[in-house]
Amino acid sequence: MSLRPLGRSPLAIAPLAFGGNVFGWSVDEKRSFELLDVFVDAGFNLVDTADVYSAWVTGNRGGESETIIGKWLKASGKRDRVVIATKVAKWAEQPGLSPVNIQQAVEGSLRRLQVDCIDLYQAHEDDASVPLAETLGAFGRLIEQGKVRAIGASNYGADRFAEALRVSAAHGLPRYESLQPEYNLVRRTGYERELEPLVRREQVGVISYYALASGFLSGKYRSEGDLAKSRARGAGVRKYLDPRGLGILDTLDRVAVGHHATPAQVALAWLIARPGLTAPIASATSIEQLEELLGAVKLALAPDEIALLDRASAEPA
Repeated sequence: MSLRPLGRSPLAIAPLAFGGNVFGWSVDEKRSFELLDVFVDAGFNLVDTADVYSAWVTGNRGGESETIIGKWLKASGKRDRVVIATKVAKWAEQPGLSPVNIQQAVEGSLRRLQVDCIDLYQAHEDDASVPLAETLGAFGRLIEQGKVRAIGASNYGADRFAEALRVSAAHGLPRYESLQPEYNLVRRTGYERELEPLVRREQVGVISYYALASGFLSGKYRSEGDLAKSRARGAGVRKYLDPRGLGILDTLDRVAVGHHATPAQVALAWLIARPGLTAPIASATSIEQLEELLGAVKLALAPDEIALLDRASAEPA
């Protein structure tokens, strides 16, 4: 497996990451262990989670995903083969990016993950109520304490992310080495217009989420009738059932046939081939589904195929 550097950090990751939001939500502990084993044994290494996963599930409070990952790390003995990424700020029990909250939150994540150090600790969302220098200073102390190796950010706008980089440089603080934006074939403009030029110029790693647009780009949902296939995701993909969305699926089908691949594999391969993008994040709830997604890294799209997908997915000005 060819690894890619994550920004200027000491971390190197495989070109596809596993989204741990499903652990404790749509897959139980036993299946989570199986999925993680398959993922890592295939040569992949970045597992992305957050302290808030999966607080939205009835009966959960948050921390379930980290807890399952921690149990798997202890049982499997594969800690040295995994890059663990988690996040702070969005959990109602420990919200925001104040230095006090960051210090308290990391202790909980370390305990649940059963590790001494988190490889990538990310601000899950911006917190404008706290000066950036205070937030970055708190993250810097965690690095000094050996509790975190590198830091990143998720859901930041271009202006605030650029400001965070300037503050790091001006105050001699660690900088965000990665950005986690929403980015896929149906949601392109928000990333490409402002964030992409910034991260490429500043050599920031990118691990994008919603790589398959909540499953729409798998081709599973092509009509109103298909939405009933998943109560969890059906409502979320309805907005893509328009001429543009269906045109993207048609193009994915056409490209997939030539490679004996699936639409999901082609959609991920398009992301993997994007200059400046380190690894898209994808989730799976079955071994078969995971093995399909992992196959995307072996799919080399030709320049004309990428151009075809670019044209089909171009968003209106």
